[in-house]
Amino acid sequence: MKINKLLTAIFVLSALFLTSCSSDDDSVSEPRSDYENGILISGEGSSAGTGSVSFISNDFTVAENLIYKTVNDVELGTYLQSMAFDDDNAYIVVDNANTITVADRYTFEYKGEITTGLSLPRFMVTANGKGYVTNWGSTADDTDDFIAVVDLSTYSIEKTISVGNGPERIVAHNGKLYVSHKGAYTTNNIVSVITIADDNVEEITVKDNPDELFFNTSGNLVVLSEGRTIYDANWNVTGHTLASISTINPNSLAVSQEVVFAEGEHPSLMEIDNGTIYYALNGSIYSLNESESTLPIASIMTAEGYLYGMAVQEDNIFTLDASFTDASTLNVYSVSTSEKVYTQSVAIGASKIYFN
Repeated sequence: MKINKLLTAIFVLSALFLTSCSSDDDSVSEPRSDYENGILISGEGSSAGTGSVSFISNDFTVAENLIYKTVNDVELGTYLQSMAFDDDNAYIVVDNANTITVADRYTFEYKGEITTGLSLPRFMVTANGKGYVTNWGSTADDTDDFIAVVDLSTYSIEKTISVGNGPERIVAHNGKLYVSHKGAYTTNNIVSVITIADDNVEEITVKDNPDELFFNTSGNLVVLSEGRTIYDANWNVTGHTLASISTINPNSLAVSQEVVFAEGEHPSLMEIDNGTIYYALNGSIYSLNESESTLPIASIMTAEGYLYGMAVQEDNIFTLDASFTDASTLNVYSVSTSEKVYTQSVAIGASKIYFN
């Protein structure tokens, strides 16, 4: 009798548990696979090793390198420039191989590959079933750069859109694409605005070498231009152009605010999180409110090693101390205390951080 009562109780509790887990309560969720609910880090690779992807769980208890190779027993190649995502897929861009490998973003199982129609692809964004990829084209030709439009149902390129030299980062917003033009192996000072419906291209002039670009909480586009160093024929430094953080109204395409750096300062790695702009300068990280028009005097922290990648989420700043001869290092710092809270070895040439 006692055993029967115990079995009955277990059955009832199990039924209640299953019912609660199958309810519509969004607070109850289970990881869909091995690489969900974590941080993905792409490494460019080098002669010392292939480009690769590392995974770290959100609670920092699990870390794994070379996850694509582990799952598929195939290396991605060098140089792995960036990754993009849609609902279920990860798109892994390897620029000098002119390929985009498609994998399930949660299992990293191979799903397909784009191998034709690309020419030094750099960054990709997805919108409405299409992928949009920046391409440098031939490094000997400043006029053949383009955006490749990818049909994500067939993993094939359906057309290209010609743009100015050196397209780099790309974001999609309200039916338009916004592209920073860092200038490839030379320099440039424009942001292209492409209307998706008709491929119309407009250009906004900013300071030299625009790179990272994001939309802020007010719906305006924020662009970090690094400025450039000027050399003579013997590679002696003869001057600098100015860097800036530009705020652009997406309706008028006018620069509504421009925060300019001192001559000789070349910031990089801008991120925006919860209304705060973060950027790197000489290995230190600075922050300012997105509405401020004056640069901060003091940094909030100095990152360890060769600062090559950065991301911000909640109270944490993630930085990549890149090595191209051995494993790189991910360091995580608390925004509120500036103290390091976690460190982990990651991919060779680690450069980009994504939250999966």
